[in-house]
Amino acid sequence: MLRRLYIRDFVIVDRLELEFEAGFGALTGETGAGKSILIDALSLALGARADAGMIRAGSERAEVSAEFDLPADGALAAWLQDNDFEAEQTCLLRRVIDNAGRSRAYLNGMPATLGQLRAAAEFLADIHGQHTHHSLLRAESQRALLDAQAGLTAQAREVAEKYRLWQKLAQACAHAARDAEATARERETLEWQVGELRTLAFELVQWQEDNQEQRRLAHAASLIDGTAAALAVLDDGDTAVAPQLDQMLARLGGLADYDEALREPLDLLANAQIQLQEAGHALRHYQGKLELEPQRLAELENRLAAVLALARKHRVAPEELPQQLVQLQMRLDELSLFADATALAEREAKAHADYAAAAKILSTGRATTAAALGKAVTEAMQQLAMAGGSFAVALEPLPDGAAHGLENVEFLVSANPGQPLRPLAKVASGGELSRIGLAIQVIASHSSQVPTLIFDEVDAGIGGRVAEIVGRLLHQLGQYRQVLCVTHLPQVAACAEWQWSVAKEERGGRTFSQVSPLDRDQRVDEIARMLGGVNITPTTRKHAAEMLGG
Repeated sequence: MLRRLYIRDFVIVDRLELEFEAGFGALTGETGAGKSILIDALSLALGARADAGMIRAGSERAEVSAEFDLPADGALAAWLQDNDFEAEQTCLLRRVIDNAGRSRAYLNGMPATLGQLRAAAEFLADIHGQHTHHSLLRAESQRALLDAQAGLTAQAREVAEKYRLWQKLAQACAHAARDAEATARERETLEWQVGELRTLAFELVQWQEDNQEQRRLAHAASLIDGTAAALAVLDDGDTAVAPQLDQMLARLGGLADYDEALREPLDLLANAQIQLQEAGHALRHYQGKLELEPQRLAELENRLAAVLALARKHRVAPEELPQQLVQLQMRLDELSLFADATALAEREAKAHADYAAAAKILSTGRATTAAALGKAVTEAMQQLAMAGGSFAVALEPLPDGAAHGLENVEFLVSANPGQPLRPLAKVASGGELSRIGLAIQVIASHSSQVPTLIFDEVDAGIGGRVAEIVGRLLHQLGQYRQVLCVTHLPQVAACAEWQWSVAKEERGGRTFSQVSPLDRDQRVDEIARMLGGVNITPTTRKHAAEMLGG
């Protein structure tokens, strides 16, 4: 569950740190006080898009951190470990935005990509905005909700992948005969190119060694002359350094008997004598291996020239030739398969069968969940001032199938008794859509594994007895999920186990948003305000206290 939310310089919030409780909590306050700003800040921590307009006026950057308990099922812990993040008892998501609109993301204190932040957030929280129910008018949203409710999201992705593979092979079969001549020409070219590369037998280590040996042999004469000249200076010439140093050491050695101060320079010169002797031995050993090898040099230069010519031909660096061979061989293998019409047809048939089998499993799961979801939403509608109404999930078969399966998914509704079921997008009014959408969201959330659910004014457009029922539904949901609801309805707020009030205040001519936890008496005052507006009477306060249970 969400434990803490830290916000700094975000919109009209200067600095705010909130500690959350379990169960159902309500966030209330005057319109424009900044209730939804808190949800926007949390959304940012969960990976929402950022822009410089989110930074409080006069500030250089905005920062939001959200700390969650690590879910008990272990899925997030495994994901963190797989992605090289520390898996601790809590999960800390952090975003920083600068005044140029750039944002940085952090996960458990380590830099993360925005995609990684969003992936982790999927294990932690779901946010239902006040316009979320409008997405239910789209076929893809209805299908995604049904699959999520049935636990079939991964199966749906697998079906889509198998469908794409089948379609690719089906297209290959269709084009094989028409493109046979062009395919044959391309195969012939590829076979020649692959043969050239295989004959070259390029190896990166050998290429590096050949280059080094060629440089040595190409400069062999200079190396021989240079080595001889160095030995002449060291040891062999009339004015060689080594004999002179020997004479100097002998003379200074005798003088050191008269003055100990000469011992230090004498020791240094003795060390230099040893170094010169070793250098001379090394140079003679090196000189003994040097020789002119014109034939070997010609072989190396021919080999290197062949490599460079083939690299230019393929427009790659010599070091990339092995990868080029792999790519050309893969393309040749693919064309060889296409050239075998029988083998291609067999692969296409197998891919079709694999798709059909996976799609059938998906269809079976959808059918079971569609019936259960239809029944549950219908029962909820009876409580939400839509007595006699009904809801169903229709699965319309697709004879040839599609990437999303063997059927289209469509939500159907009858808002009044005796009316036929019709598509949700065509028959639901704004108020009905709000109530049906809320019922679907609450019911779908029951099966969700996400521990924290946030509802941002999803109760807009309802009131009275229906609002009280919505509050009870959210309270029930809070028995096994952490639920936070931004609401303007006293009936919903009264059902919460804890409540915060959001208000604006002015300091130094600037407006800031503040959040205050409410105790029992303060909750009575806040709900009375929600009931009665500016003038709160004793009767209003009494009503508010009754709504809170005494």
